[in-house]
Amino acid sequence: MKQPKNISEVAELQPDYMGFIFYEKTPRYFEAEIPQLSPGIKKTGVFVNASVDYILEKVKKNKLQTVQLHGGESAEFCQELKIIFAGMDRMEIIKVFSVKEEFDFSELQEFEESVDYFLFDTKGKTKGGTGETFNWELLKDYPSSTPFFLSGGIGPEEVDDIKKLQKHFEQQGKPEVFYAVDVNSKFELEPGMKDPNLLQKFSEKLKK
Repeated sequence: MKQPKNISEVAELQPDYMGFIFYEKTPRYFEAEIPQLSPGIKKTGVFVNASVDYILEKVKKNKLQTVQLHGGESAEFCQELKIIFAGMDRMEIIKVFSVKEEFDFSELQEFEESVDYFLFDTKGKTKGGTGETFNWELLKDYPSSTPFFLSGGIGPEEVDDIKKLQKHFEQQGKPEVFYAVDVNSKFELEPGMKDPNLLQKFSEKLKK
């Protein structure tokens, strides 16, 4: 999200999370003031290899409740943030992993104790939306109990595949593991400007 008016429009749909990118090398870089949002919407700051001080500055200024780490942040870095966040109210950490046709899930092990969620996104040449999905079949072998977000090129046409993945984890007795869907570029009118009508239709189809 980028523009205050559009933020307020999308907020009327009551998403669980709303993301604000604090990474200057993207057209979605957020510099505005976040308007008043419902307490049920978690304001999420997206960072790429930022320093602890920079992250804390943005957390405090924007009253963020969640931090999404989209770079090469180490497990030690995540643990340092977790310790700092322990003294703050309800802070969450999401660690992003980029996936294409294969992924080594053992990479997750060292992060298990230092983050609240994982997020799987499509691997691209640069940071930011590729508009492409990755091979979701890989997630059927997900070995962790840490809940994850599904991201990467998700649009209205992916609803059926999302439901199939949900059903897989339900059949495995782990419905809570597939925690959320993260959408971006397929719902944009321009970078950072979301289409509320398209988002609403998508949400309604997912709930059917």
